[in-house]
Amino acid sequence: MRRFELTDEQWEKIKHLLPGKEGDSGRTAQDNRLFVDAVLWTARTGAQWRDLPARFGNWNSIYQRFNRWAKAGRWQAIFEQMQDPDLEWLLIDSTIVRAPQHAAGALKKRETKRWDDLAAAWEPRSTLPAKGLDCQYASC
Repeated sequence: MRRFELTDEQWEKIKHLLPGKEGDSGRTAQDNRLFVDAVLWTARTGAQWRDLPARFGNWNSIYQRFNRWAKAGRWQAIFEQMQDPDLEWLLIDSTIVRAPQHAAGALKKRETKRWDDLAAAWEPRSTLPAKGLDCQYASC
């Protein structure tokens, strides 16, 4: 078994959810497991569909089948079936959760300043003195 393929236990959980089993109308799908492994390989490697290894079959056929299953909601059913809830993480109380230290106090009140006050507090950015001030140069 390769690294990106389903284990036998995982396959047993989902094989009854897949179309093409005996009793379904239409064609019996003999390669459902290979198809799911191809989709998992693409998802885990991040490769494009065209880069799918030849052992999985024609990349376009696999993509079209993936797209049909997505529109029919089959992937959602598979994901819901594969979820294994870990109830240990549901038992969280306030002794585990910590807030950052600056979250302990109330909100700070900021005083509003008028634009006139702000303008008076700023120093001029020019090297020339501001108009109206005493200056030693005649051009002021």
